Amino acid sequence: MAKLYGAVLLKAKDILDYIVSSPDAPTLNDLSQNLDISKPTILKILKTLEYCNYISCSEMNGSKHYYLGTVFLRYAEKVNESFDIIDLVLPYLKELRDASKESINLGIPRNNEVLILKKLEVPLERGIKLVSQVGGTMPLYSSSMGKAILSNFSKVKLNDYLKNTKLIRQTENTITSADKLKEELKLTRENGYSIDNSENQEGIFCIGFDLKKNDHLLGAFSISTLRYTMDKEKLDKLSKLGKKTQQKIIENL
Repeated sequence: MAKLYGAVLLKAKDILDYIVSSPDAPTLNDLSQNLDISKPTILKILKTLEYCNYISCSEMNGSKHYYLGTVFLRYAEKVNESFDIIDLVLPYLKELRDASKESINLGIPRNNEVLILKKLEVPLERGIKLVSQVGGTMPLYSSSMGKAILSNFSKVKLNDYLKNTKLIRQTENTITSADKLKEELKLTRENGYSIDNSENQEGIFCIGFDLKKNDHLLGAFSISTLRYTMDKEKLDKLSKLGKKTQQKIIENL
């Protein structure tokens, strides 16, 4: 590891990381009790961060509570402008396609659907073609990428999605029960991948993986194959390849 300079910057990062991960805006006491930094030092850094608009504070019940500053909205907007997820992940998805000999999709959440950004196709049997198209969308509830995305939703956000989304049957296997979908998402979180068992397109089986960095959901990718070729051995193989790819992408984002 390269030698790092600026110990106070590292301490400031620890403070900002704690603020962003805390469910409630922390106080000075909260910070000093949970960080390996003295209270006087934390206070000095907080004052500097506030001067730079990196944090803001408000007083409640006689204590100051600290929040991230709105300057980060400007930074986030700039990151979004310059962030091209396709260029970043494409080499790893090509490796996955070549290793799995299966088709790969890349998508991002958009308006409660999955927007397809990239397809790396492997020819299927004559007469069978994936219905997904670059620039097109798929439902979150019936696609493997969509389920991978939904598995990251909070309970409140998921309930809001289900309240405002009709689970329309795409195939005979489509899950149209909210309770059953919640069970599926629980299994997705436990397994580390999602499954579309011909729920979005007849005869196609897909395995989905989310792309999340620092608790920020960036998108998802999937491996698509013919359903009749899928068995436990193949599922194990493809899920391991997918997880390996997922880890490589996240490490390099």
